[in-house]
Amino acid sequence: MPMKRKLQYLFLGLILLSFGKTHAQRNIYRDSVIQLFGVVMTADSLRAIPSASIIVEGKGRGTITNPDGVFSIAVLKGDRITFSCIGFKNRSIEIPTDLTDNQYSVIQLLVSDTAYLPATILKPRPTREQFERDFLNNKVPDDAYEIARKNTDEAQRRILINSLPSDGREAINYQLRQQANKYYYSGQLPPMNILNPAAWADFIKAWKRGDFKRKD
Repeated sequence: MPMKRKLQYLFLGLILLSFGKTHAQRNIYRDSVIQLFGVVMTADSLRAIPSASIIVEGKGRGTITNPDGVFSIAVLKGDRITFSCIGFKNRSIEIPTDLTDNQYSVIQLLVSDTAYLPATILKPRPTREQFERDFLNNKVPDDAYEIARKNTDEAQRRILINSLPSDGREAINYQLRQQANKYYYSGQLPPMNILNPAAWADFIKAWKRGDFKRKD
């Protein structure tokens, strides 16, 4: 048999082998998909745990339980599933690889995780004079009314305007005003504020307020 024909047969055999392997892998993948569903409950009182996380490890996928503790998610045979919730210890299970059905149900019980805080010891002041001194020197944080009063100060408002970024509403309003001015003076020269008395009045007020002073 010529060498060229042998190479052709070899190349055709490799193509058929690759196609058969890909087809087998697709069938294995299709048969390995499992619908995992069940309920997550407390181990001591058998109460449903809402908003518990069900994570497929290493896959970046997951879901959470509904208000009744019920969940449902598509997984693969052999996947490792982790159940977690704040206040409970994590539990993990592995999907069996020898399942004959495409569904797998579990009732997962989570055990409460007790957090022990360090002990706090309360000690009185040695003398009444020291207590009065410490009480008077203690800085009490401002309440909401005092914070609002400080923020409405004119100097404070100028600092906030210059330091805080514009929100979405302010940014879109500024853009709309710019477009309105552009269309209003379309085809003509815009007026010069150097001859506008109102602009000069605003400039003088800003100068008196100190808006043009250097801020070190």
